[in-house]
Amino acid sequence: MDTRDRWRKSSYSGAGDGDSCVEIANRPARIAIRDSKTPARTSLTPTFTTFIEALKQHPHP
Repeated sequence: MDTRDRWRKSSYSGAGDGDSCVEIANRPARIAIRDSKTPARTSLTPTFTTFIEALKQHPHP
């Protein structure tokens, strides 16, 4: 994880469960995603990339 990233929480993070969301950071070639509850852990970006690619293979009617 690049500590120079400017992470920001989802605009849907409000009171109550506001700490249970994802954070994003813009990078030159992509957008990084991480779990706001565990910011020191590895980014979720590879997992989401795999998920999105799977969705592209099986489009919803």
